[in-house]
Order: sequence, then structure tokens, then C-alpha cells
Amino acid sequence: MADFRAIADALKSGNAPRVKELTESALKEGVVPEDIVNKALIVGMGEIGELFKNNEVYVPEVLIAARAMNTGLEVLKPLLAERDVKPVGTVVIATVKGDLHDIGKNLVAMMLKGAGFEVKDLGIDVSPEKFVDAVKDTGADILAMSALLTTTMPAMKETIEAVKEAGMRDKVKIMVGGAPVTQNFADEIGADGYSADAASAAELAKELIA
Repeated sequence: MADFRAIADALKSGNAPRVKELTESALKEGVVPEDIVNKALIVGMGEIGELFKNNEVYVPEVLIAARAMNTGLEVLKPLLAERDVKPVGTVVIATVKGDLHDIGKNLVAMMLKGAGFEVKDLGIDVSPEKFVDAVKDTGADILAMSALLTTTMPAMKETIEAVKEAGMRDKVKIMVGGAPVTQNFADEIGADGYSADAASAAELAKELIA
């Protein structure tokens, strides 16, 4: 009998080979892939996210857990595509123009994947125009921006203005984060949401598209 708890625990401990083994075993038993995603992988990433938020684990543990999650997802992706299983939403994410820091952005991207989102990661130093093009191309539900420097925070507002000028502001939710970013700043520039950490970002994304 498939042991979803064991898969989630293996993910939390970063044991990628064990996640792959248990995932393949569950499939052989006839478990549908979406159940493995929803009852094991998403549960495990949610729990590691809570531990991270409470400072009980740190960035390295989250990165190793995310790698284990990806190992399971790689097994399941072709099967999910065959069954036409849709992600809970699509997120375009990047670090804004002029900002080359990506650890925080990468953590958020991993937590979003772990929460069932399709994530289009544009990388670092991304211009407002590139954000707009990616939202157009993907039909994204959410645009997520990160900035680590106070000097690059204005690029968040410029990106929101570019989205407005492209006539897409009512079609996409915008969330922001990063060390110098605050809820007040998010409100000032017209973002739909702000998150202080990666785990909260995944929760915020789900709330924004609910």
C-alpha cells in the first residue's frame, strides 16, 4: 500500500533516491500521479516550508528538500501530462532589473512548485518589458518579483506600470518580496501582495488566485 507519509518524510530529509523509489513503487501499485503530488510531495514541501518559516531549518535544508521533490516530480510529469492534469496556477517569477541576487527568488520558486504551481523562472536582472512578454506568453495568473537592494526596488513599480500599459493589470496578480521590501512598499506601488519569506509566498500565491 502506498505510503504517502513516507514519501513526504523522505522529501523533508532530502533523500532524493528514496523519494524516487517510493514514487515509482506507488505508481506500480496503481496510485494515480496526482494523488502522489497532492498527498505526498505538496505535503512534504508544505511542512518543510513551515519549518523554514519558524527558523527550525535553513536554506540548505530547503534546497535539498526541493531537489528531492523535483526527483519525484520528474517521475510524475510525463504521467500528469498524459492525464491532462493542470497546475493550480502559473507564476512568472524573477529578480527585477539591476538586481543580480537570486537565492531568495529561487527559494520562492521551489516553494511555489512544491505547492503545485507551474513556475516560469526568468532569472535575474529582468526588465519590465521581459516580465510583460512572459506574462503574455504564458497567460500567467501571478507575476512575482524579488529585489534584494533598495536601489532596485523602484524597478518593481516600473514593472507594474508596464503591466498596466500593456492592458494586463486586471488579468494578473502581482506579488513582491525581498529583504528591503515591506507591506507598506507593496501597497504604495500597487502590488496585490507581499510576502516576508518563501513559505508564506506559496500561501499568498494560493490566496491570490482563490
